[in-house]
Amino acid sequence: MVDASSDALRAALRAIKDPASGRDIVTAGLVEGIEVRGGLVQATLLTDRAHAAAMEPVRREVEALLMRQPNVTNATAILTAHKAPPPAAKPAPAHGHSHGAPAGGPAGKALLLPDVKAIVAVASGKGGVGKSTVAVNLAVSLARQGHKVGLLDADIYGPSLPRMVGLNRKPVVKGDKMIPLEAWGVSCMSIGFLVDEETPMIWRGPMVMGALEQMMGQVEWGALDILVVDMPPGTGDAQLTMAQRVALTGAVIVSTPQDIALIDARRGVRMFEKTKVPVLGLVENMSFYCCPNCGHRADIFGHGGAKTEAARLGTEFLGEIPLLLDIRMASDAGTPIAALAPESDAAMAYAKLATRVWEKVSGAPAARGAGPRIVID
Repeated sequence: MVDASSDALRAALRAIKDPASGRDIVTAGLVEGIEVRGGLVQATLLTDRAHAAAMEPVRREVEALLMRQPNVTNATAILTAHKAPPPAAKPAPAHGHSHGAPAGGPAGKALLLPDVKAIVAVASGKGGVGKSTVAVNLAVSLARQGHKVGLLDADIYGPSLPRMVGLNRKPVVKGDKMIPLEAWGVSCMSIGFLVDEETPMIWRGPMVMGALEQMMGQVEWGALDILVVDMPPGTGDAQLTMAQRVALTGAVIVSTPQDIALIDARRGVRMFEKTKVPVLGLVENMSFYCCPNCGHRADIFGHGGAKTEAARLGTEFLGEIPLLLDIRMASDAGTPIAALAPESDAAMAYAKLATRVWEKVSGAPAARGAGPRIVID
């Protein structure tokens, strides 16, 4: 399939009128850029705070028109006001999200997900530490404890949520919003629901940020007690977008025990500190291995490194998750261990983690919706 050209798409957008000037949006200078990657298209529309509401129907019209063009398989349009001066920061209300979160997004954009009581990022400084497995089982454990839970896969380049929760269909669209898919008592959304599993996401930073914003702002999440966000590894565009566009309640950092992983976990902690997002604590994944036949324990990657590092960084050690074949097999089969075998040692470790995370974000031990939210300065 031949990719659509940006010039052809720009020409097609001349059919859409600018509501302010009456000219087409291309002539009016509102089409700031068009990115084309393998049938995936993102258009960036220039606006300002005063006209953002009026431009929302235009943005939807641009997406619909682009989707009708030859060789376009998926299209997104985002509004950007980065040329407008940002407004003065306003103090966050005491009853809202954490004081550590920004009071507003870039260029005065309203923060997304206002109906979600707590938003927790599960992150790591590097890949390969089992962060997604921890995020999925944390979300399922929270749901089993009676909370209304959402799970957002923020890894645009390597989405793993569809496989890990056993979903492979596209979400239903109602009006201008997608309805999240349900699995194991959790509302789920991932870019992996929208593209083929083997399609590489060869996108630049702005396209990643736009896709992530859409999965937050154009999904009917509803009122959630907590949204668990499975972050991509590293400290890049997705982390910055999350810190700027939602009021993150806190971050859980996942690491394995060995020194090289802890170095990267340290970077993750510092990144969230720089963006004023509270770090709830560290989790040591693949902490130890017990032979299922003889019960012999082996510290394959060492043991206790994350606990020591948490103490050094002045943050809480949230617990350790064992290295077990059952966890990996359950994830590959699309049945998280927290749902498949809730009485197992592995599931109990995730349940303990979920209880502590809920205590920290709600201020009330394991009681759904009770007590004031923690405010961490």
